[in-house]
Amino acid sequence: MLDIADSAPAAAAPSTDRWPDRHLLDIDQLSRAQLEQCLDLAVELREQRSRRSAPRLLADEIVGLAFCEPSTRTRVSFQLAATSLGAEVVDLPIEASSVTKGESLADTLRTLERTGVTIIVLRHPMSGAPYHAARSIGARIVNAGDGTHAHPTQALLDALTLREALGTLEGKVITIVGDIAHSRVARSNLHALSMLGASVRLAGPPAWVGPFASWPGVQIADRLEDAMAGADAVMTLRIQFERAAAGGVPTLREYASRWGITEERMRLARPGAPLLHPGPTNEGVEVTAALAAGPRSLIGTQVSNGVPIRMAALALLAP
Repeated sequence: MLDIADSAPAAAAPSTDRWPDRHLLDIDQLSRAQLEQCLDLAVELREQRSRRSAPRLLADEIVGLAFCEPSTRTRVSFQLAATSLGAEVVDLPIEASSVTKGESLADTLRTLERTGVTIIVLRHPMSGAPYHAARSIGARIVNAGDGTHAHPTQALLDALTLREALGTLEGKVITIVGDIAHSRVARSNLHALSMLGASVRLAGPPAWVGPFASWPGVQIADRLEDAMAGADAVMTLRIQFERAAAGGVPTLREYASRWGITEERMRLARPGAPLLHPGPTNEGVEVTAALAAGPRSLIGTQVSNGVPIRMAALALLAP
């Protein structure tokens, strides 16, 4: 297997030490140096992939995709990330697997491991499932989203997108609006953004933001206008209907009226402040269609950054 250092100019190469943990379960297991190492490596791998010269860092690995929830962006980007680095990829269709016969998650993943899979990318509706998997099998586990708990690679790609837009996150104010309580993206972003020196403001219906009042470095805004004022960047989140989030807001019309991001509300942020959304978007509810497709929007950039970030994470976890 090639070493990461073999593929990068010596003067610009980031630290190439593999992460000490065998698994990527959430951002809070990383140090700031390890987080920044991943961002730096993603930039290098993105450039190499664009030149079709990405190193085959995973040539000896078989990556299994075990997605127990629907996914487009995350699933496709992990598959492209693994194949771009030379890995063989096995996509396990859960609906056609022995899970439908009552087989446990651990037994399903053990089957993958016994067939030669060395890294398992797991998405699961139950919070904590990747932690259970990491204790149950020998393969390395990458959390691709578990319940309402965590989505570490989404937070990493959001951090990369923001760092490149703002130059640095140190001292910046990032506003996150919407269904915080049911968002695994929000939780992982709180870890990542705080670790990189940003201050985070949260805004949304009280039932969705109240549980984060004691989170270190987080400010809760009662009004969207207060959260938006002077923000360096704004991230809005969709309502997680599949996680019983509808009880937190009377109607979608009322939510859009009070918490939806419009051009007028974006003008309260700093001039040129970018807009992010982890997707999929409900245009007209959490954000207007014009803003989502407008010049402030970095939604497309977030999607594009998914492949190189996941390339970097897989490379840093490989044996």
